[in-house]
Amino acid sequence: MIVLIITLDEAKQWLRVDHNDEDSLINTLISAAEKYLVNATGNTFDSTNELAKLLCYVLVADWYENRDMIGKTSEKVRHTVESIVAQLTHCYDSTTM
Repeated sequence: MIVLIITLDEAKQWLRVDHNDEDSLINTLISAAEKYLVNATGNTFDSTNELAKLLCYVLVADWYENRDMIGKTSEKVRHTVESIVAQLTHCYDSTTM
């Protein structure tokens, strides 16, 4: 069973998207953000970890708004992403995620 960190509805609220035209794209971005989190930290998180949720929101928003750079973080959010990834990597063990 896949445990989502953020849902489509949560992501759309964060993005301020009120239509369904791009649901498939947003779902893909959510999945990519969650895989990015696992790959970057080596840890698996669920929706109870606020930092993990925030990182997914930041990545989804950045990739949604900067589609020409998909798969990379833009310079404007790079520091935020690096900081959150460092905290999620070093401040949690497998029993606290």
